[in-house]
Amino acid sequence: MDFRSIFKVLSLIGMTLGLFFTLDILVGLLFGEPVTKLFLFDLSFILLNLAIFLILRKYTVVLHIRESILAVNMLWILIGIAGAVPLLLYTPVTFPSAFFEAISGFTTTGATVYTDIEALPHMILFHRSLMHWLGGVGIIVLGVGLLSVINPTGSLSLFKAEATGIQIEKLRPKIKDTALSLWGIYLFLTTIDVVLLRFFGMGWFDAVNHAFSTLSTGGFSTKNSSLGYFESPWIIWTTTLFMMLSGINFLAHLKLFYRDTSGYRSEEVRWYVTIFLALGTLLTLVHIDIGGDTFFHAATHAFFTIASVMTTTGFATIDYGTWSHLAVALIFIAMLVGGNAGSTAGGIKVIRYVVIFKTLFAELKRILHPKAFISVFIDGIKLERNILASTFGFFVLFVFTVGIMSVYIYARGYDEMTAISGAVAIVGNVGPGFGHVGPAENFGFFNDIDKLVLSFGMIVGRLECYTVFILFTSSFWKRF
Repeated sequence: MDFRSIFKVLSLIGMTLGLFFTLDILVGLLFGEPVTKLFLFDLSFILLNLAIFLILRKYTVVLHIRESILAVNMLWILIGIAGAVPLLLYTPVTFPSAFFEAISGFTTTGATVYTDIEALPHMILFHRSLMHWLGGVGIIVLGVGLLSVINPTGSLSLFKAEATGIQIEKLRPKIKDTALSLWGIYLFLTTIDVVLLRFFGMGWFDAVNHAFSTLSTGGFSTKNSSLGYFESPWIIWTTTLFMMLSGINFLAHLKLFYRDTSGYRSEEVRWYVTIFLALGTLLTLVHIDIGGDTFFHAATHAFFTIASVMTTTGFATIDYGTWSHLAVALIFIAMLVGGNAGSTAGGIKVIRYVVIFKTLFAELKRILHPKAFISVFIDGIKLERNILASTFGFFVLFVFTVGIMSVYIYARGYDEMTAISGAVAIVGNVGPGFGHVGPAENFGFFNDIDKLVLSFGMIVGRLECYTVFILFTSSFWKRF
């Protein structure tokens, strides 16, 4: 294992992260908050990573797949620690709580340990949203864009270790160009969201924070009641729109920049929109039935809730955990869906369901016609057997991880709904679940050991299982 290559990559990304953290300091200065401790930490963090980089500056980085996988896993631990330190410096939490909050931020899960969010300093509120925003597209993708400085040939393997979905598609000749283009689209959509939220009555600070959380499908808010604090239905509909856009493969948005709309016509996007409209409509009807609200009011909160849960954002306008059993069932289905591959959303992803169901139907046909050669096609492209096996393998690992987490939470003395929905919310990077971890609650009641276990679950979900579980195989550590 080439640890010098790993440390050089981590130091470069660490310096970048430290530079982004200076934005926290600027926010603190803007609101007249004490920033000395934060400044000293950020300076030390940048200098430490700079020192490591300078020591290894003449070393040529060569990232093979094993080094890339280990680097990604180490990175998520290190950024969790780095993100936790400002929380420790300015809020009365333990390290496991701060680490949980930071991992929840970078994995865009949105689960929080804080009870009174509005009491937090502005720079800490911004810090939480910034972690979301950086983790949204993937801090590794940012690293890929910078890796050309030290490793022009090895960035593709690192991109494979972080990328979500079943395949990687390159739109630009070099993977680093694709990565940087994705960040450009990400920044553009964030800016548009900020402007619209401000136009509909949200203050600039709240608009920036909520746009960061929306585009990253994270869910951290600056208010205790989340988006329910804001009375404008147009703020809710704007957020609904941008959550749905963020749940679409960002390569589709990038294609549109080149005047190619084919990304929006893919099977995955069509099913994604269809499922959203179906669940949103059903929840609207249920909401009208149980609440007696007008159609517009019911649709506003129903479609927002489905978008929030389906894209694994985790915002809330009202406590949907108190709705009827049918409403809870519809929302729980949305929790299991997820967004598109290549989006900032978590979960299983729509494309995997499409592949799984098409494969199952193909197997049913094969039973009726044993001699027939039946293939599975997505958007007219035949899928190879290794992709089918990888898709089913991920599904099994995801269910296995959720099962282990559910058993753990239940064994800690919590009810079945809290255990199951909490596990899905953590591993699927959704944020809120039901029961004790509902949209009106938080994760602060778990003890320190629980929070570390749940943090591990969030990392497994963010890296889509394989990248973490492969570390526990003997073949990973053998020399080939």
